[in-house]
Amino acid sequence: MNTTYRLCAGVSLFALFLAIPRSAANAQTASQVPKRVIVLHAARLLDIEAGKIIAPGEILVEDDRITEVGTSVRHPQGAEVVDLGESTLMPGLIDAHVHLFLHPGAEDLQTIEESVPQRTITATLAARADLMAGFTAERDMGTEGAGSADTAVRNAINRGEIPGPRLRISGNAIDILGGHEDAIHFNPEQHVLSNATYANNAAELVNVIREQVKEGADFIKIYETGRDSLHDGQFSTPFQYTEAELRAAVEEAARTGRRVGVHATGEPGAGYAARAGVASVDHAFQLSDETMRVMHEKGIFAVPTFTIIEYFADHADSSALASREREMLEFHAREFRKQLAAGVPMAVGSDVGPFPHGTQARELILMVKYGMTPLAALQADLLNGARLLGWQDQIGALNPGYFADVIAAPGNPLDDISVVEKVSFVMKGGVIYRGGRE
Repeated sequence: MNTTYRLCAGVSLFALFLAIPRSAANAQTASQVPKRVIVLHAARLLDIEAGKIIAPGEILVEDDRITEVGTSVRHPQGAEVVDLGESTLMPGLIDAHVHLFLHPGAEDLQTIEESVPQRTITATLAARADLMAGFTAERDMGTEGAGSADTAVRNAINRGEIPGPRLRISGNAIDILGGHEDAIHFNPEQHVLSNATYANNAAELVNVIREQVKEGADFIKIYETGRDSLHDGQFSTPFQYTEAELRAAVEEAARTGRRVGVHATGEPGAGYAARAGVASVDHAFQLSDETMRVMHEKGIFAVPTFTIIEYFADHADSSALASREREMLEFHAREFRKQLAAGVPMAVGSDVGPFPHGTQARELILMVKYGMTPLAALQADLLNGARLLGWQDQIGALNPGYFADVIAAPGNPLDDISVVEKVSFVMKGGVIYRGGRE
């Protein structure tokens, strides 16, 4: 006989927390128990590749994989049936630019006042918050001075020891002496460390990349521009590495099957990065026509990160600083519309960390506000995000054979993108982390 569960209007945080170890334990011992079979049912299901809603929607999950999807699927004898009512079943969300080791507050101070063990605990809590918000896969864009501690967090998640998204990690990002993440405003006599690892030329880039690969990095994060300025509508940002230096980094990363993502807000650094063949240009406040053409041609993703700028504007220490951040946000939005018109591929990344983890679905709302349709924003998040993380054909869509990374939210996301902020059910790899049970 099938066992049916229906979501209640509210589930206590305490109950959810208690449910996690039990579910994770089920995943860890899956090989020792009979196959676990779950049928998910809801009023709607998002077919992200076809760009349409199916009604009603059902998914058959066996162990950690999706085996059937449609308006109705088989209900094997003994299967659990989780009825999610008037919700829409969707693939788990993807955030391609997060900082698990950061939290709201003075970023420079937290990286020197808080120990790496303390920051690692912060990262585990951040990973849980992101998962509970529906983000089942993420790319951590640098630990900001915590070295390769993200390797331990990723591995603990993969072993089922702590809850969190699937992670692609980069360890410490790479920067030049006196670069964007260096401690340039502190007293030099105090020798405050940079939040990134120094590499000042191509040879040093290769050495640092090899060290990061040894320590477990899945990809390489490089700071290519900064710091930024905007005066009378004119944006400028100094580059940090030449095109030849970036090409050396891209080639070294590729030697071990890895790719490079760059912090690049504008020209000429963004152009150097695109021509060198990076996987993504993150922030991308300003891209020249030629850079946009190269990115379109090579399939290089722009990751806009609007939410962090909006947060800084709303939480600025002074009206002058708030005004400056809003001016930057407006400039970024204008440039974003040009990039969309030029066919620049987009992925979704929020830069969460300096603002609270678990709230980054706001990024999808802002991408729609500034020019994308809800469907285009969701396809950028799910399909392009899966490609950027190297997990295409594994996540990002509700297809047979894919990992059972499934969320549910009330309403129709193609009509109202804001429903992504109201996720009520989260499954990752066939394990239910939120909703569906008391």
